Amino acid sequence: MNGPAYVYIMANHRNGTIYLGSTTNLPKRAWEHRNGVVEGFTKRYGCHLLVWYETHDSWEAARQLERQMKEWRRNWKVQEIEGENPDWDDLYDRIARP
Repeated sequence: MNGPAYVYIMANHRNGTIYLGSTTNLPKRAWEHRNGVVEGFTKRYGCHLLVWYETHDSWEAARQLERQMKEWRRNWKVQEIEGENPDWDDLYDRIARP
């Protein structure tokens, strides 16, 4: 796949349950998580806040980072979130398309 891709983290609240994923369409995927459209982890645990994301030039690069980050300890992921978003604000409005 060509074009930008994203690694992202959804959370249910500050320092709560987190979900790590990757996608080529972040606005759509975040919307799906927020609205419980897809059955699974984020719907079950209410992870509807987009608290961190990173853009990559290719799907392969994003997927590779996602796999690496899934091996990280939780506190490393929290540090990554808080390095960019110390208050765990919902970043969805920054990426949502009108």
